[in-house]
Amino acid sequence: MAFSPSSPVTGGSQTGFTSPTYTLTADTAPDNNGKQYAVTALGGTQTGVTVGSVSSPFTITLWKPKSFKTLAPVDPTTGRLQAVPRNVWKLIIRKGMVPLAGQSPSIGMCKIEFDLPAGVEEANPAEVRGMLSAVIGVLNQTSAGVGDTLVNGIM
Repeated sequence: MAFSPSSPVTGGSQTGFTSPTYTLTADTAPDNNGKQYAVTALGGTQTGVTVGSVSSPFTITLWKPKSFKTLAPVDPTTGRLQAVPRNVWKLIIRKGMVPLAGQSPSIGMCKIEFDLPAGVEEANPAEVRGMLSAVIGVLNQTSAGVGDTLVNGIM
């Protein structure tokens, strides 16, 4: 299955939020190697959060490498790979946020980078899935704690 989140997306727990949901609408990514969704409606209680607009975007974009790197042949003398190139994917969430009441929004970003050794998608896809599963599990489990830390600076 390709990257296509079903809408609405249930948000992670956050202090002060009750059952947050985000309605996604397919959008045009800034470049043809990305797939983007805009948040067009909110659900649950999340006072102070706004949906995306031109001046204050709320988007989720997955970027794939412009060209995939492949493994070079194994060195015939040593039997080892001389270099392992990397394929870098990025998940970027952009959210307009007002830094001071009465001011124009600035854009906050969350960037998650997936830096994978070329060839692993064929040789060992379970390791890729295991890494992603752990990341998502930790973020789900600690969602409110990470949110509190970003707001109050206390880890």
